[in-house]
Amino acid sequence: MTEQRQDGGADGAPERGGLRERKKTRTRERLLRTALELFAARGYERTTVDEIAARAEVSTRTFFRYFATKEHVALATQELIERWFLQALRARPAGEPPVLALRRAVLESWGELPEVAGLSVPVDLHLRTCRLVARTPALLAARLRRAGESEEEMARVIAAREGVDPERDPRPRVVVAAFGGVMRLAEYRWGAGEDGSVEALRALAVQHLDHLAPSLLREWGGNADGRGDPGGTGGSDGEPGDRTGLVPRQSATAEPPARARPAGEEPVPS
Repeated sequence: MTEQRQDGGADGAPERGGLRERKKTRTRERLLRTALELFAARGYERTTVDEIAARAEVSTRTFFRYFATKEHVALATQELIERWFLQALRARPAGEPPVLALRRAVLESWGELPEVAGLSVPVDLHLRTCRLVARTPALLAARLRRAGESEEEMARVIAAREGVDPERDPRPRVVVAAFGGVMRLAEYRWGAGEDGSVEALRALAVQHLDHLAPSLLREWGGNADGRGDPGGTGGSDGEPGDRTGLVPRQSATAEPPARARPAGEEPVPS
């Protein structure tokens, strides 16, 4: 009797609860892996929930206990990576400028992709699913819809880091919108290319992020490496040297910026 209580009570309920949870986890992972394998082999549109359930040796009703829709299971691993990225973003040092924090967080989370994706499915299957999403209109639309929710959370993280109110200060949402657009462009080009490796995705992301500030703030001069004429004439509504009109002129009486750059912080390229 005493030994039973030490193992979790005379009725063993905690132990059974632990076994139930492990069984549920294994069932979910089996459904997820089965679904992604079928999508990769047959295509998303041609695969049905009934087929996924039958291949995983569970009922269709069981499938819907774990995933609300077929779309949900197709995007499950990408949502896991996004949650991992948000954790990495929250953990970035407070002194980093927003764009730098976003860049380093996403590259860090991709560097740990095998470990993260491996919690559910092999990393190569996750990458094949990412490319499938990019080529499937229904999934791409769902991905973009869900990306809006994720970017709103990113903007709130940035606002909290910078000590501003995102409802009154548009900058957190603006910087996240620019970052998200660049990342989607890199992912689209990766999905359309021949190399589906993590290294190829990372290289494209770095290449596109490197051109974010130069594309907006520098004289292009026909150079793809971002080295334009730093002494451009500037637009009528912007600072001298800015041909975009995106950087407002600073008047002699303008107040100093609310947030001074911490010691050692790298200036934003201009």
